[in-house]
Amino acid sequence: MSGQEAADVAGLRWNNNISVVTITLICYEYFLLLDKEIMYVWKRPWTLMSCLYLVVRYLGLCLALLWGCWGGLLYMPASVSYTLVVIMEWGYSVYFCFAEVVLIWRLYALYHRSKLLLYILLGLFLPIVALLICTDIFLYSRPSVFSVKEIISPGANYCTFSFKMGPLPAIYTSIPIVCYDILLLVLAAAQFAKHLRDRRRFNARPNAYVLVIVQHHFVYFVLNLVNQIFLVVLWAQISV
Repeated sequence: MSGQEAADVAGLRWNNNISVVTITLICYEYFLLLDKEIMYVWKRPWTLMSCLYLVVRYLGLCLALLWGCWGGLLYMPASVSYTLVVIMEWGYSVYFCFAEVVLIWRLYALYHRSKLLLYILLGLFLPIVALLICTDIFLYSRPSVFSVKEIISPGANYCTFSFKMGPLPAIYTSIPIVCYDILLLVLAAAQFAKHLRDRRRFNARPNAYVLVIVQHHFVYFVLNLVNQIFLVVLWAQISV
């Protein structure tokens, strides 16, 4: 086995180990919160927010498990692997849209059900949805631009991405998405600052629900920012 093949096999094993740890943590988190989910979602009357929560939770869970298994943890032929990764990319776009709607709906609640704010945020979000659809069609669904190649070596067989275009389309796609998430984060932070001022005036502690909503906005923004940077790195084919 050549030095390059040995390095590829070592990288594949490292990737598989990380995948096993990730899948374990995902399953642990799921079962850890399952009793609360049954109590606060399944046993209560259905609402729009509960439906959105279940879509985001279970779609995200399925996508995370699929991404953990894809590549080398479970062997798949290149044709099957390509079809699966395109499905996962479309699935991630659907997940992203539902997650953003959840954030928008929470801001709508934070701003005392301001319909003006709701219409503005939804109006700005529709071009993002159209951008995601165009990205999935013209970047990820065309084998001439994005494909999967199978690596066969004495040590292991696995599939990896094959990008045939530079990182500029991924960068241009990421900019409006990140800017929109910054807007949502700023709105949440501004309302939280106002909430703190009002609470201090009466020497009261901050509302726990408001604090959780703002924390979720911040965590989601950081995770999405990391994901967008990761996509640009993949399209630029930078070794990491």
